[in-house]
Amino acid sequence: MPPRESGARVRVGILDDHELLLDSLSNWIREHEPLFDLAVAAPTWVELVHSPAFPTDLVLMDLNLAEKVSIEARVRTCRAAGASVIVLTALDTPEERERCLGAGALAFLSKAQPVREVMATAKAVMGLADADTAEPHQVTSSSRPVAKPKLSDGEKRALVLYVEGSSTSQVAEQMNVQFETAKTYLRRVREKYTRAGRPTSTRSDLIRRAAEDGYLT
Repeated sequence: MPPRESGARVRVGILDDHELLLDSLSNWIREHEPLFDLAVAAPTWVELVHSPAFPTDLVLMDLNLAEKVSIEARVRTCRAAGASVIVLTALDTPEERERCLGAGALAFLSKAQPVREVMATAKAVMGLADADTAEPHQVTSSSRPVAKPKLSDGEKRALVLYVEGSSTSQVAEQMNVQFETAKTYLRRVREKYTRAGRPTSTRSDLIRRAAEDGYLT
C-alpha cells in the first residue's frame, strides 16, 4: 500500500459479526471521527478481504468469528497487505492478547471500553491526535522539543501493556510482579510525564504519550 498523503484521512475497515457493534462503531466513526474514513464494515472475513476497499489503512477486528480462520492468519494477512490492526474482544485474557500482539496487532482492546477510548487508541497507533491536542512530535510554542521522560525498563513495559488495554492486575500478571509493583510503575510513569508538562490523567492521555514517544510499534 502506498504511504498515506499528509493530511489524508485514515481509511478504516471494521470486521465484526455482531451486527449491533458493527453498526454502532460504524455510525460513531461517520458522525464523530473526521480524521477517519469508513471504507468498509464487514460481518465476515471473506467479505472484508473481497471488498474493493481492502486493504484499508487500519482494520478494527473482532477476535472471535464464526468462520474458521485463526486470528493469527487474519492479522498477518492484513499486515502483509499493508493494514494496521487493532483487535477488539469480549474475551480479554493474557493468552489471547499474546496471540494477537504476537501476530502483529498493534493493540488488543476490550469491547467493554467506551468507543471514544477505542478510537483514541486508533488515533494513537496511526500517529494522529485529536483536534485539541498537539500532533505527535510537534514542538512546544517556545520551539523547544517536547520533553520525553526517562522511563525504567519496568515502567516502559507497564506503560505499553496498560495502553494496549491491560488492567493494572493484568499488567502485574504479565510482568510476573505484585499488583502494588505494577501500580507503582504506572504511578511513576504518570508522575514523570506530569513533571514534563504532558498530561496523563486518563488512559487516552497515556495512549497519546506512548504513541508520541515511540512505545507503540
